[in-house]
Amino acid sequence: MKRYGSVIKIKTKKLEEYKKIHANIWPEVAKMITECNIINYSIFHKDGYLFSYFEYIGKNYESDMAKMAADSTTQEWWDVCMPMQEPLDTRKKGEWWAEMEEVFHQD
Repeated sequence: MKRYGSVIKIKTKKLEEYKKIHANIWPEVAKMITECNIINYSIFHKDGYLFSYFEYIGKNYESDMAKMAADSTTQEWWDVCMPMQEPLDTRKKGEWWAEMEEVFHQD
């Protein structure tokens, strides 16, 4: 299992809408997340930033992420969510959410 953390800004006037749609995530999107070997997935908010945390339990992360990205329902979900978000200028090329470095963990 590998832990992933990432961060993105949420547009100020879009926070409540973002919370509302995530309170009722589309079942097909939730199913795809599970099928792509992601567990314990959470999104937190603080001062205009969203922090995402999940655990990956698969064997080929790149393949699973490609599967998710190819899913038409997931693409529709992203089309709803992405206009509410503002990526960090410091993210790596190809990232939307900026991947964070894990500096501590305790089980």
